[in-house]
Amino acid sequence: MSQSNASNPTVDDVARLAGVSIATVSRVLNGSARVSDDRLTRVRAAVNELGFRPNSAARSLASRRASIVAVLAGTTLTFEQAEIIRGIEESAREAGYLMSLTALGGADDDSIDQSLSLVLDQAIAGVIVLTSDPAGVATLHRIPAGIFTVTVAGSPETVVPHVPLHDSGAAEELVAYLLGLGHTTVRCVGVRASPNEDERIVGWRRALRAAGAAIPEVIHSSEEPNSGCAIGRQLARSPDVTAVFCGSDVLAMEVMHGLAEGGRSVPDEVSVVGFGDHPLSALWCPALTTVKQDFAGLGNRAFLVLEGVIAGSLGRGFISDGPLLVIRDSAAPPVKSSGAAPV
Repeated sequence: MSQSNASNPTVDDVARLAGVSIATVSRVLNGSARVSDDRLTRVRAAVNELGFRPNSAARSLASRRASIVAVLAGTTLTFEQAEIIRGIEESAREAGYLMSLTALGGADDDSIDQSLSLVLDQAIAGVIVLTSDPAGVATLHRIPAGIFTVTVAGSPETVVPHVPLHDSGAAEELVAYLLGLGHTTVRCVGVRASPNEDERIVGWRRALRAAGAAIPEVIHSSEEPNSGCAIGRQLARSPDVTAVFCGSDVLAMEVMHGLAEGGRSVPDEVSVVGFGDHPLSALWCPALTTVKQDFAGLGNRAFLVLEGVIAGSLGRGFISDGPLLVIRDSAAPPVKSSGAAPV
């Protein structure tokens, strides 16, 4: 290893260790011409021993042949994430780009570095990071300088261009609606905790503060499937709970199921609202009151911002559709009672 720069091995180092010319190493890496089996084996062994990784991103940017937009996401399983990714892919395809998608294995350094290694070995034009979960936020800070990068969703602390949702304002409007029905306060069931407080929780708290209402402690869901059901059963045991705001529609459906298991009726005894307008929210029983967000449109805008960054100038405005309150059957005025004071 004394022959090479161990922290950043070069093509020269690979050629020297393999005992071949730089041109031979280039042919092996690019697959542009056939080389003998012996030289191929020696070059591959040297690459592995030195930990050499050709910087495809840098090469393609220099040659202006990059045609791939890399999308990094902590998960691709939620409705919101899937819709954002769909919006990115549609806009990228229309502009003549391919989209590659990498689901991050976790928020730890090893998982992130493994994922980034795969991404940076592609001929990427730029990267879009979904920063609505801890893995996305952590990954953002490990992307090498010089890679065109845009973040979307969440509220990361970043100097790269960011495309946000109107989460806080939408949540504030939805909670204000519940208070307007006569509920004295609203419980909050949030998605799992992240490095930065969820904007939906910020909006929930802002609505309660503006109304002078009590602000209960936030209940966070866990990574476990159907964790909202257990939360619903927990809330059912408190007769003071009359309204619940959930950080997603799926979470709201789980909470409603748990409330029913605990003997509480929705909306007769407890009003429940969600967020996002999942396709099943209108089919749930009772149909879910929620906020409709254009997640695919958010993905469209994220790609357009990245395209502007790649071109060297954003040069245009990006108008974000505002949220739409969707009133259905899962929220109603509280039942009057002479019971205990609100929490």
